[in-house]
Amino acid sequence: MEPEHLRFGGGATDTLLHPLVAVEMAVAVILILCLSRKLVLAPLLLAIFTIPLGQVVLVASMHLTVPRILILAGLVRWAVSQRSWPGRLFAGGANSLDRLFALWAVLSFATFSLQWLDTQALIKSFGTLIDTLGGYVVLRFLIQDIGDVRQAVKLFGLIALVMGACMLNERLSGRNVFGLLGGLPPMAMRDGAVRSQGAFEVYITAGVFGATLMPLLVWLWSDANSRIGAAAGIVGATVMTFTSQSSTSVSAFAFGIAALCFWPLRRQMRVFRWILVVTLTGLHLVMKAPVWALIARIDLTGSSSGYHRYMLVDNFIRHFGDWWLLGARDYNAWGWDMWDLSNQYVACGITGGLVTLFVFVWIICKSFAQLGTTRQLSNGNWRQKWLLWCLGAALLAHLVAYFGIGYFDQMQFAWYALLAMISAAVSEVKGLSVPQRQAALAAS
Repeated sequence: MEPEHLRFGGGATDTLLHPLVAVEMAVAVILILCLSRKLVLAPLLLAIFTIPLGQVVLVASMHLTVPRILILAGLVRWAVSQRSWPGRLFAGGANSLDRLFALWAVLSFATFSLQWLDTQALIKSFGTLIDTLGGYVVLRFLIQDIGDVRQAVKLFGLIALVMGACMLNERLSGRNVFGLLGGLPPMAMRDGAVRSQGAFEVYITAGVFGATLMPLLVWLWSDANSRIGAAAGIVGATVMTFTSQSSTSVSAFAFGIAALCFWPLRRQMRVFRWILVVTLTGLHLVMKAPVWALIARIDLTGSSSGYHRYMLVDNFIRHFGDWWLLGARDYNAWGWDMWDLSNQYVACGITGGLVTLFVFVWIICKSFAQLGTTRQLSNGNWRQKWLLWCLGAALLAHLVAYFGIGYFDQMQFAWYALLAMISAAVSEVKGLSVPQRQAALAAS
């Protein structure tokens, strides 16, 4: 049976805010509004990723989660800072990736609202718009250059270390310390195995957070001054990945590491891409089932639901006529547990239609294209090339994770942060003048 809060009209019926959470949130809001821009990222990320999403303030019929409140505070801070660069959205100016993301967020809001034509649906989609577009704007405002990228990765490494320790304790003791705050179950189990989730809503997103962070922590480790922090973060991220007991997170982890291993073959990637396309096409022609049936065979933990993922994709393709325009409302009638949209691409199409899905895929393609093009401009500066390659590896890890889960909790902000990092790194490398680029090459 579909939980009603996954669409709209459900959820908490009263405010749920633990005193410790209230104090942490209040301190974070004050720091966001008062600190210099370079320091705001720390209280924002630490609060978002250590407070369960179930902690919520109910105002009239609107659910204000802690991340949403922090994002609103960040938007206020961003609006005040606009006096520093009037007429421009960000310090370096908005780029094509920024515009694509804004288009996707607005399309998601509009199509979901038109699909239901319901006040509660409008309220729900407006809250989602704050999380998506507002979250991206705030993180894009705070991550403006490679120095900010390094700070963000260090903070994510610290979060991974703390969360990894808590999830390891959860695995050994069977009790989630974050569940004591309220809004989370005390323990998650499947087939007799504890699936650790930390402060995240589900164990899969907890594991995916660690898995997709690995390539960025490896990049941080390449900086001799940051190796201790990077190593600690790598340990935490690895523990998060494997204590979640999720095939999705393990797959994302493996693909992210594999992408880093392709670094020596980076000039031959076009060949590998064509080999992948030809292989998948050939398998589709010779297999008795469609090629996406391979998803059903993925079980890296002994308790995965790969068959559900396969049926979700299969029904999504077969019911194209039902969702292509504005999405579908009755997709839960397509089969058993079809309400569980544990695939980001499927979720994007069903809730937003074909155009929204197309723009979402375009964001991913544009990100890869910008990283590849900018890497060619680096001209022998291996530090810049390695950063761009690691960002691409992290992007690939997210792409793989999207086949097994749709981001709906704190994990969505890790995705927005990665896109902000890509924009910041690309803008800085492209923005260097020829003398500056030559000086950077000499310094390297």
